[in-house]
This record gives sequence, C-alpha cells and structure tokens, in this order.
Amino acid sequence: MTALLHYLPLLGVLVVVIGFALRFNPVPVVVVAGIVSGLAAGKSIGDILALLGTSFVSERALLLFVLTLPAIGVLERAGLREHARNWIASLRSLTLPRLLIAYLGLRQILSMLGLTSVAGQAQTVRPLLAPMAEAAAEKRGRPLAPEERNAVRAFSAATDNIGLFFGEDVFIALGAVLLIQGFYAQHGIELHPLQIALWALPTAIAAFVIHAIRTLLFARRIRNVASGPAAPLEQQSRTANEQQNKLDTDQHG
Repeated sequence: MTALLHYLPLLGVLVVVIGFALRFNPVPVVVVAGIVSGLAAGKSIGDILALLGTSFVSERALLLFVLTLPAIGVLERAGLREHARNWIASLRSLTLPRLLIAYLGLRQILSMLGLTSVAGQAQTVRPLLAPMAEAAAEKRGRPLAPEERNAVRAFSAATDNIGLFFGEDVFIALGAVLLIQGFYAQHGIELHPLQIALWALPTAIAAFVIHAIRTLLFARRIRNVASGPAAPLEQQSRTANEQQNKLDTDQHG
C-alpha cells in the first residue's frame, strides 16, 4: 500500500495525457496536472500555489516566447509574409541556395556568440525565411506545387536547426559544453571550456559545408522538377496548334 502511495503523484501525467488527447488548452491542463500531483503528494493548496508562484518568477524569461507569438501573429496579419516574398522576388540575383546558405552562416555565427534566441523557428523561419525561400524558388518560372512548397518550408526549418545545433557548441558558456567538461572531470581529464569549444569549431565548419552542398542539390532538384513538365506542355500546345491548323485547312479546302 505504501508503494502505491508513491505513485499517486503520477496522476498529473495522466491528466496531461487526457487533456492533450481531448485537445484542451495546454495551459490550464498543465496547471491542473500540477495541482493534482501536488495534492496526491500530500501538499496543501497554499504550498502548491507558493510553488507555482516561485516557479513562475524563477522562469519568467520563458515569457519572452509567449510574447513573441502574438507579435508575430499581428505582423503576419499585417502582411509580413507577403512583403517578404515580394522583396525577395524583386532581388534578381538572390537565389534559393544563396538565401539559405547565407542564413545558415548567420545562424551559426550568432549561435557561436551565444545569441541562440535571436533567430528561430517561430520568430524567423515561419514569418520570414520560409516565404522568402518560396519566393526565391519560384524564380524558376512557375509557382511551386503544394508538395514542393512543403519541401522548401521543411528545408528552411532544417537549415535553422543545423545552424543552431552545430553553432552553439562553439559558445563556451553553453550548458552542453559545461556538461562535457564535467563528464571528463569525473574521469580524471581536466579540460577548459575554451578547449571544448575550439574542438567543436571544425565540426561546425564541416556542418556548414555539408549542408551548403545539400542546399545546392536541393535547389537543383527543385529546378529539374520545374523544367521537367515544361516539355510535355510545349509538345501538347504544339500538337494542339497543328491539329487546329489541319482542321482549318480541311474546312477551307
């Protein structure tokens, strides 16, 4: 019976699963799950509210992401994505590979400096990079098909992930670098964070080169798809014209 009581706080996990399965608002679901877990652990309502308040104050930096989403929504409603697409369409020399490779390099450099929150999926890729990449890809001469558009969006998101993942390891104050340092220290190997960050630099450079090549191949595949259907369409048009000319000749004859 005592062992069963130790598992009662896990009822909060069940509340989260049920709430998400029923598509309820995540915020009240998580709050209710915390209250249920606290009550199951023997905490009073006052202790639970005090714990929630302490957690809210200590993690208030996370509110920046909460404020970012409404701001981006207002900008998109005002036509941010359309303006980004039109701006890229006006730059004739800016192609899809140049755009994504430039963003990859910028994302890695900012991550190396510890500015990991300057760009990201919600605040940069969705409202800016993805529509700009779509406009750059459509310079091939025809609009993107739905599956091609999704592929461009996914590749833009992957570019952001790769730039962040392989760039942030070069920043000496990153938690992962300190974790690596602590792991080696436990085994008698003393390393400074700067040494670990410098050894991550070749990996970041290799990631940049490899993904740049992947970007070029991806853009080439998009162009090949664009040029593929053109010949059959021209052939169909030419055949239709020939049939029309033949029909006109027969009618006049």
